[in-house]
Amino acid sequence: MSRRSHPLGLLLALLFALGLSVAPSFSGAQAPQGDGKKADASTDSKTGRGAGGGDARGGRGGRGGGERTASVILSATDVYKVGRGSIEAGLPISGDLRPIETIAVRTRSDGILESVLVREGQTVKAGQLLAKFESTEQEAALASAEADRLATQSDFETQKWTAEQNAVLFKAGAIAERDLRTSQQTAEAARARLAASDARLRTAQNLVRDMRVVAPVAGIIGTKSVQNGEQTMRGAALFTLVRNEILELTAALPAKLANGVREGQLARFAADGKQFTGKVARVSPTIDPTSRNVTVYIQIPNPRNALKGNTFSTGQIIARTVTNALVVPQSAVRISPVDGKTMVYKVEGGTLSASTIKTGITDDARGVVEILEGVQERDLVIVGNPGTLGRGMKATVIGTDTKAGGGRGGRGGPGGRGGPGGPGGRGGREGKNESTGAMGDGAPSDAADGAKKGAAKSEYRKKGAP
Repeated sequence: MSRRSHPLGLLLALLFALGLSVAPSFSGAQAPQGDGKKADASTDSKTGRGAGGGDARGGRGGRGGGERTASVILSATDVYKVGRGSIEAGLPISGDLRPIETIAVRTRSDGILESVLVREGQTVKAGQLLAKFESTEQEAALASAEADRLATQSDFETQKWTAEQNAVLFKAGAIAERDLRTSQQTAEAARARLAASDARLRTAQNLVRDMRVVAPVAGIIGTKSVQNGEQTMRGAALFTLVRNEILELTAALPAKLANGVREGQLARFAADGKQFTGKVARVSPTIDPTSRNVTVYIQIPNPRNALKGNTFSTGQIIARTVTNALVVPQSAVRISPVDGKTMVYKVEGGTLSASTIKTGITDDARGVVEILEGVQERDLVIVGNPGTLGRGMKATVIGTDTKAGGGRGGRGGPGGRGGPGGPGGRGGREGKNESTGAMGDGAPSDAADGAKKGAAKSEYRKKGAP
């Protein structure tokens, strides 16, 4: 008769054979951390489910093991692929873009305005009528001057003919010399009266002309200072006419920088969110004794009035242009905290490396820097401030095909009652294995104890133990 084994002894033997140990359960939401070598929870690597059955969800899995290596996750906007392009070095300038000319249209005579024909903002052509004065007296004086001129013209022609005939008769001995000279003097007097008549006619014409106010040049009416029916005095300003087809910026440059500026030099501007190109029109021949600056005048064509007068703009006078240069954004260039040298961070094979660089010219307008040494075309450099960076850090670039390690793992799936959570946390990071025993929406699980006990009991019953 065989000896019947004690149930407790079989259970302990089975547990010892399986290499399992009973771990104390915790009532809190988080289980103790591991030692960085072996995770406390066992899960199905494919499904993320715990070993035990039940309806409770498992907690977040622990961090992966391995040696301790810092890592960083970068988006596609945090990196820049080095390429070639043109870059410009310039002298920064800023100021208001003023119209090339602002004209005050004034009256030339006293009078009452009969009509004002334009308003502010209206575009006018050269010679266009802007306003008209009451001109009855002036027009009457003009008519009288014209009639007087006709009379004097006729008298002059008669006296001239008489003098010519007397000259012929004098040669023939028909008249005395005194009669000849008298006719010649009468003709000269008639000529003088004709000249005076012409002068009175021109004066009358000018008076009538001054009753009409016309645009001296093409432009835009800036201000209108009068209304219909107003009495104005000679020299009063009626309108301001703005020539806006060319805008001019007056910039002050330090004397040392201004020495290289010449007429015709290219300048680029940004105003109202748009880019414009102009040229240096004039350079002051003197240095301001107070500020030690030189005044430079830059003109910008504005044929369609895309810019308004007095618009503030910033730009630069182009001093030098380099084509086919290696360029990176200014935000990629850094100062090394170790030796104070200029450097960039590059992503190479999923790892950050610090590369000392030599820079050329800087284009402040475009925000790029020329790189002479330290990087190659198509290198990936980090721009901006994505976080703490350092040599040797693992880097993952999201949104590109760059291969980098240290990505985030998925959240663990539901486990059985008392079972462990699925794998989660950051995959590939060294350090602590942290297993949170808090379940997704149920009671806390015993991270390892429940699974091991359930497996042992099931195996024991299969062997036919009572």
